[in-house]
Amino acid sequence: MLNRLLLGALPPGPRWAAQWQVRVDGEDVVAEAVGEGGRGPLAHEILPADGRSLLWATERGQRVVLGEPECTGGCCGCLSVFVQRHGGIVEWSDWQVPDGGVRPPAFHFDAGQYDAEVARVSADRGRQADAGS
Repeated sequence: MLNRLLLGALPPGPRWAAQWQVRVDGEDVVAEAVGEGGRGPLAHEILPADGRSLLWATERGQRVVLGEPECTGGCCGCLSVFVQRHGGIVEWSDWQVPDGGVRPPAFHFDAGQYDAEVARVSADRGRQADAGS
């Protein structure tokens, strides 16, 4: 069974700028792994205004940082995942988690659904950047 990715914007808070919430099959995988007080991917890091999202999956693959605990990633480590395309499947695997964090399982997404979701939020981010300039 394939997993389903859903990305959503979280408003800025007292400590962190705007973040993206990363949900797989309805579960917030970042919050579970980094713990209370941690943060997910900041909007400008994971989905920069130029539209070149780090989440785009390629055959070569790349490691993507998705969050850090409250004490920062330099202290206890970051939450990261290896994102790679295998034909019609996008795989998230080889998770690295902060000290004491919960390691998510490998996820497998339909490449069409995955690409559409990343394109949707990339376009939203691009419109936000255009409106701010």
